[in-house]
Amino acid sequence: MLLGAGAEDLMRFMREDEAAKTMNLFEGAADAGRISKSALKNWVVNAFRERRALALTLNDTKTAVNKLHRMLNFIVAIVILVIWLLILEFATTKFLLFVSSQLVLVAFVFGNTCKTIFEAIIFLFVMHPFDVGDRCEIDGVQMVVEEMNILTTVFLRYDNQKIIIPNSVLATKAIYNFYRSPDMGDAIEFCIHIATPVEKISVMKHRIQSYIDNKKEHWYPSPFIVFKDHEQLNMVRMAIWPTHRMNFQDMGERFVRRSLLLEEMIKIFRELDINYRLLPLDINVRALPTTSDRLPPSWASIPS
Repeated sequence: MLLGAGAEDLMRFMREDEAAKTMNLFEGAADAGRISKSALKNWVVNAFRERRALALTLNDTKTAVNKLHRMLNFIVAIVILVIWLLILEFATTKFLLFVSSQLVLVAFVFGNTCKTIFEAIIFLFVMHPFDVGDRCEIDGVQMVVEEMNILTTVFLRYDNQKIIIPNSVLATKAIYNFYRSPDMGDAIEFCIHIATPVEKISVMKHRIQSYIDNKKEHWYPSPFIVFKDHEQLNMVRMAIWPTHRMNFQDMGERFVRRSLLLEEMIKIFRELDINYRLLPLDINVRALPTTSDRLPPSWASIPS
């Protein structure tokens, strides 16, 4: 196997198989044999973003643990105080009855709050469905996790609007995490006329598949290209189901790759003269208004 200069440079610090795997991490490096400046820049930026998200997650987790530690210290201090009073026999039966009645009152007043705090702690430390920086979809809205607290989580919507949702509410909702998902698939649908020759359709499918197969850093090879449906007696709906070599954590990169594929498809459609035509419409004019004075000269006399 011929290795480019980029791979040779990497082989000074690692084995040949490790150098080949490293080259695959950079966009276009496996085909060109060298790591371009833009590919290296994008890789460094992505690594910095992941490192920053990890640092923010650890910081928020540490803050939440510290708050939980203070709450537990307060509870333990109360228990120690009660035990100390019992040991020194300062607490009489009347005093214990008074304290228990007050505890019942406190439980009645703050019972719902304690339940909410307990559910939030279970959600944050046991379920833990996301970290800071993860792109999630909740109730059909895509948001990025900005900050995690014991009781609430702060999200950033696509327009940078901050949304604060209680963790007890999040525990009851379905959360779709893009960052923790494997490489995800996409779908592109389009319509062609029913009279399109089979030869043109075969060439179109072959050229689209060849384009996707050649973009190894963007797509997995051999996408599904199928006839999905037949509509209105004059068009056929087709679908392409390619699989990205990434998940949709970086939604901008997803649409950039999708846009490049759409541009190539439009180019193929124009070169092969593949289009979509509406059904012909029959228009019968039976009568014209006689009150208008702007009729063409040939329409001056209208037969009755």
